[in-house]
Amino acid sequence: MPLPTEPIGSIPRPIELLAAMSNRAAGRISDEQLHAVEESALRDTIARFEETGSPVISDGEQTKPSFATYPIAGLPNLAPDGAVIPFADGHTRQLPRLTAGPFRYAVRAGSYLRAALRYSHRPLKQAVISASALSLLYPQDELPQYPRAAFIEDLVKEASQDIRECLEEGAHCVQIDFTEGRLALKLDPSGSLLNSFIALNNQVLAGFTAAERKRIGVHTCPGGDRDSTHSADVDYLGLLPSLFNLNAGRFYIQLASETDRRRVLRTAQSLLKPAQTLFVGVIDPIHPKVETPAEVRDRVLEAATFIALDSLGTTDDCGFSPLADDTSTSRETAFAKIRSRVEGTRMASAILGV
Repeated sequence: MPLPTEPIGSIPRPIELLAAMSNRAAGRISDEQLHAVEESALRDTIARFEETGSPVISDGEQTKPSFATYPIAGLPNLAPDGAVIPFADGHTRQLPRLTAGPFRYAVRAGSYLRAALRYSHRPLKQAVISASALSLLYPQDELPQYPRAAFIEDLVKEASQDIRECLEEGAHCVQIDFTEGRLALKLDPSGSLLNSFIALNNQVLAGFTAAERKRIGVHTCPGGDRDSTHSADVDYLGLLPSLFNLNAGRFYIQLASETDRRRVLRTAQSLLKPAQTLFVGVIDPIHPKVETPAEVRDRVLEAATFIALDSLGTTDDCGFSPLADDTSTSRETAFAKIRSRVEGTRMASAILGV
């Protein structure tokens, strides 16, 4: 059987969908009209995903506002002035701020999975946002009548249920997006913030059996928005030992865009535990050039010199449009890159005899 290969998640939305989202926000079209455009985009995305030959696909996150904020869309107890995340090119993204408890998800990832399963003929993976990312919603000063400890308790319950629902609905696997890992070291070089994130996410994972955790993975990258990153300047080796302390069965790591991939692979080799699978990034979503299958093949063969074949898979470094309004990459480029990942992984598998 060839090496496993999976996407990370997002695909750039069609222009028609972005226009419909904008028009709905402005009150120019109805919910029903928006839903019709969403359904069209979802069908097209899944069909084009399947045409790439990818053995596992996603819904392209077509109807998510972003990979990080889907659970809180429409919540009334939020203010817009939360944590600011700066990117290398100078642009920023800002999270909302929680103003009162209790904290509850408004939308669960299972709803996206159920919608996609109606159209898919291939196994579907589902991405969810990490509890640690959502912990940034809580303000620095404690909220009256809703202490941080109560928020964390609610957050762990909500994040756990988000994952469990996807597993029960038939997801091939569930991927926890943990793009704030390297960012945590940028914000706090002491490692205390990162360690608190690891501990929080392990609280969520503790609610699952060993068999269930084999279907739960963690994705890390230095951010990818408008062809820029928020923490690529942080040494990867500062993150990896903590990352592999997460009690997950699968790890999806950004690698294609690293300047010294062998250094990262050598470290990952020493940290990967038995029965865990490492999906290495062989596609750089924010680079405009479409990788050739031969380039992908060579990256897979390089990884195979460090990682045992029964523990190795391939993926993309990041999603192609984690936030809905990111139009820096076209749909055509995204699907071309995915085709190269699939074909290059197949070529490497043949050489490796798997």
